[in-house]
Amino acid sequence: MLLLIVHIMVENYFPIIIVFLVAAGFAFVSLIVTHLFGPRIPNTVKMMPYESGIDQVGDTRIRFSIRFFLIALLFIIFDIEIVFLYPWAVVFKDFVSAGPFIFFEMVVFLAILGFGFVYAWRNGALDWE
Repeated sequence: MLLLIVHIMVENYFPIIIVFLVAAGFAFVSLIVTHLFGPRIPNTVKMMPYESGIDQVGDTRIRFSIRFFLIALLFIIFDIEIVFLYPWAVVFKDFVSAGPFIFFEMVVFLAILGFGFVYAWRNGALDWE
């Protein structure tokens, strides 16, 4: 019985495994070929630091405020919220006949994210000083 289940699982995931192996093989072969056949002619101009097509001015190691990363993280969290909200809105009409559960489920999801947003706002995570 267990052997049959394993056989069915392998049969179902075989195309995914093949795609993964082809992608990994392509990446590996590309790296090896470019390493073996790529031109290697270093000179002083190629070894200089490069910044947006112009010569660097001043120190390139600038410290960023931790608030920048915090706001970026909050943006990613709320961006992922939209990713979950869009498919729900697309299939909402199909599931309305099943009852109000799907609506209240999304209300709970949005309430949790709303509480998180209010918490971040009250703690000053969105204040740029």
